[in-house]
Amino acid sequence: MTEKIDGYEQNRTKFIQNAQVNGKTQDIYIDASGVIRSVGTDIRAEFRGQAECIIDASGMVAIPGLVNTHTHAAMSLLRGYADDMHLQEWLSEKIWPLEAHLTGEDVYWGTKLACLEMIRSGTTAFNDMYFFMQDAARAVDEAGIRATFCHGFIDFDIPEKRETEIAATKNLVKHIKSLENSRLQAAVGPHAPYTVSREGLEWCAEFSRAEDIMLHIHLSETEGEVAGCMEKHQMRPAAFLDSCGCLSERTLAAHCCWLDDEECRLLGSRRVSVSHNPSSNMKLAVNRALPYQALKEAGVNITLGTDGCSSNNNLDMLEEMKFAALLQKFFWNSDTLLPADEALAMATANGAQALGIPTGAIQEGSPADIVLIDAKTPSMVPMHNCVSNIVYSCTGGAVDTVICDGRILMADKCIPGEYEILEKAQGIATQLVERANAPQ
Repeated sequence: MTEKIDGYEQNRTKFIQNAQVNGKTQDIYIDASGVIRSVGTDIRAEFRGQAECIIDASGMVAIPGLVNTHTHAAMSLLRGYADDMHLQEWLSEKIWPLEAHLTGEDVYWGTKLACLEMIRSGTTAFNDMYFFMQDAARAVDEAGIRATFCHGFIDFDIPEKRETEIAATKNLVKHIKSLENSRLQAAVGPHAPYTVSREGLEWCAEFSRAEDIMLHIHLSETEGEVAGCMEKHQMRPAAFLDSCGCLSERTLAAHCCWLDDEECRLLGSRRVSVSHNPSSNMKLAVNRALPYQALKEAGVNITLGTDGCSSNNNLDMLEEMKFAALLQKFFWNSDTLLPADEALAMATANGAQALGIPTGAIQEGSPADIVLIDAKTPSMVPMHNCVSNIVYSCTGGAVDTVICDGRILMADKCIPGEYEILEKAQGIATQLVERANAPQ
């Protein structure tokens, strides 16, 4: 597929020929800085001879790199560790006790594994909330994709804990900014209204504003969260967050299953983005789907995320698009709700907008975050409607080539160093469980 040189090298000009882009066979020229210089049906004579790497995309569909707007990447190590349980028991008896034994090295290899899975299934950017995030950033930098990182800020109304979380957040943001890597961004991450005090939420809101960074938070995932907020604060969760200054154009709120119409309008007026996580929400039986139509009518930017591998249990955004569309149609009893083109936009352009990254479209001047899907995969044949096939038919297994920031990360379904990551991650996960279950 690739000619002339090793396409995995950075800072090389690339020419993608014969790709299906927006329903037409087109070529794409990527300059040495990783930016799409030209896209079209008539650019070959001008640009092909300049390219140091030729990629023959005949029989391939080119789409923008997918953007996963809500993850806990290193939880890839917990995949399959605890399933088919009630949410609170799952958290208190399995997940939180195991996480208490996490180390930076665990998070590094868990994030390496997550990046490997994301690359293989076409994701080139993600929004992550977890712990030991400097180690996560090191893994993402090595993987070559984009990520936004926040420390999961939880203070449980304890002032001493709040000061610890503030320090951890400041340190992470300072570290990420010091790297001066355009693929890596920092955010502030108050976990949720029920795990962070008003004082903590107000601090996070002000820090987000002062540093001009995102605020990433869980919002109204369960009915119990809403009832608890009403009892404690006499306000629904979205209104409570707004009273703390946490709702703005910098905010990305995950889940949002139990919003009412007034809250949807509030999020729209504050220009908040939301992340729909259908697989996780169905698996954990939160009993309500994100109110897609009400959020759309309110002008909210709706994006797509997988959540962590302990509650999904994969990071396949192509699969997640299908689940999103099907869940909306089923729960709200509307067979025309969330059509395929809107699902694809959620996973590409909308996600890029939420994270403030200049990707999400294959167009001149955009960074080259491009995924090539093999149209000769059985699930892509016949192709009456390409977007419909992408959303409803294929999975990450159809992805052939992934380019991020102009760098080829996977070609012909091959990722350099994949075997080592898989072996190491398996060993790290086994050791983590052994530590967690060792007699105290």
